[in-house]
Amino acid sequence: MPDCKHIRNFSIIAHIDHGKSTLADRFLEHTGTVQRREMEEQMLDDMALERQRGITIKARAVAMKYTYQGQEYELNLVDTPGHVDFHYEVSRSLACCEGAVLLVDAFQGVEAQTVANYYAAMQHDLAIVPVLNKVDMTHARPDEVIHEMEQSLAIDGTEVLRCSGKTGLGIGELIAAIIERVPPPTGDPDAKLQAMVFDSHYDDYRGAITYIRIMNGTLRKGQKVRFLRAGTTHEALEIGQFVPQRRACDVLTAGEVGYLICNIKELGQVHVGDTVSVPNEPAEALPGYQAPKRMVYCGLYPSDGQNFDELRDSLTKLSINDPSFEFEPESSDALGFGFRCGFLGLLHMEIVQQRLEGESNLDLVQTAPNVTYQIKTTAGEMLEIHSPKMVPDAGSIEEFFQPVVRVNFVLPSESIGPVMKLCTDRRGVYVRTEYLSPTRAMLVYDLALAEVIYDMHDKLKSVTRGYGTMDYELLGYFPADLVRMDIMVGGQKVDALSIICDRRDAEFRGRAVVKKLKQEIDRHMFEVALQAAIGTRVIARETISAMRKNVTAKCYGGDITRERKLWAKQREGKKRMKSIGSVDIPQKAFLAVLDTGTENK
Repeated sequence: MPDCKHIRNFSIIAHIDHGKSTLADRFLEHTGTVQRREMEEQMLDDMALERQRGITIKARAVAMKYTYQGQEYELNLVDTPGHVDFHYEVSRSLACCEGAVLLVDAFQGVEAQTVANYYAAMQHDLAIVPVLNKVDMTHARPDEVIHEMEQSLAIDGTEVLRCSGKTGLGIGELIAAIIERVPPPTGDPDAKLQAMVFDSHYDDYRGAITYIRIMNGTLRKGQKVRFLRAGTTHEALEIGQFVPQRRACDVLTAGEVGYLICNIKELGQVHVGDTVSVPNEPAEALPGYQAPKRMVYCGLYPSDGQNFDELRDSLTKLSINDPSFEFEPESSDALGFGFRCGFLGLLHMEIVQQRLEGESNLDLVQTAPNVTYQIKTTAGEMLEIHSPKMVPDAGSIEEFFQPVVRVNFVLPSESIGPVMKLCTDRRGVYVRTEYLSPTRAMLVYDLALAEVIYDMHDKLKSVTRGYGTMDYELLGYFPADLVRMDIMVGGQKVDALSIICDRRDAEFRGRAVVKKLKQEIDRHMFEVALQAAIGTRVIARETISAMRKNVTAKCYGGDITRERKLWAKQREGKKRMKSIGSVDIPQKAFLAVLDTGTENK
């Protein structure tokens, strides 16, 4: 049982693709936690989707033993994702640590998420160990990047360590710096039990496996524990640490990071941010995490309309593993029964859908995503709008509010002009420009979140030739002139295709959407009208012409009245078919509204 002063809890924070997972692999190898013959790349990224896409999605914990100057230390690493959408995972990990390794790529330099994660670590009062990674690369520019770190993060350049996660260069010095610079945890092993739940995942055989950090007291196998927020009492059937696989032990003491299994099968009983204590005289609840802000909502429906129960079970299990998304049942005239789901961002939405389809073998239809809005009604009520169909009639709306974010762009200096044009086209408000070095700058704009989440990242990569990065934080909700635009297919309103957009863009968006739908929806045996409307006013229309048979082919010679008679008969048949026929709308059509955002505005 290690003494608190010989424990170090730390996290690795960095921008996406700066080498966190590779560095974590070297830590496991250098400390002998994993033997070289068992080593594989991205050891902590154990999800198939993480390996496939080369990104970290889930925070992972691993305990390592390391002897330094004759004394054995326990190093608890909490690995974190780097993408802006998973900033919530990062904040949860930082709450369990006393220090953070700030990793910067020796070629790419300081990026948007580097700045955001650095400030998040500072807010948690963590000891920062700045590290320059990939110094062995031929095109590395270490001196320039250290100067950028001094300029933008006010870090002392002499404290920056140089290492390579690929070759293992400088890993020993980095571990020594973590032991020397990161303070030990301050918990008291003899106090009342107080443990923080910072993550969890669901196992079909063992139930919910809860990741905990012991703040105070001692947790023993077999003792009764109480989850304070959930208000439930359980027996600790198994406790242990990740090394990186689960390894059971009998005791976890203050300062240690590990897991707890209580055979919890009721999925609503585990809350991330909860406090675990003892039943009769529980300790005070620890301050929880900031609740995640779900910014993007979309509908998920089973494609065959039958697997509603399977989809609900899969979403419930996934919410144990990823508490940052939420879901509630909803129904649609076009798609049947499904769920309205809230996500942190567009990548998060894509990841959840891929995990549902891959892990649960479901075939899903997804509606076009939209952000959360607020509406003040004439009755003085404040409504939160997650879906266009929740928007009331225009007559009862006093004011419409949209979420506005402050976006930090880190980019090469020569790309400032194109990026400023990109933001101006989206009605962005310029805030400031900061130069990190003679060749790199940080541009700050305030933009509507709806303009940012759909394709801003892709457009930024295009205009900066791949060198630009962005990070955003929510400023709040501000008044805007917004309307709900409905799409009608064959005279029927399809609620899953409705859009909330700026009134000034409505006609452009309406024309673009119906044109796109005309390409995506197949021709039918009858004419199909596609219309975009605001209230009762139709602002755009396209018509998918009917498939026609040449009924007059057999007529040759004779009077024109014979042909007219056949055409009239065909017209009647088409009219009857139109009144009883239904239009099949493919999945691609629901996402077509996304491609009509700000193109050629």
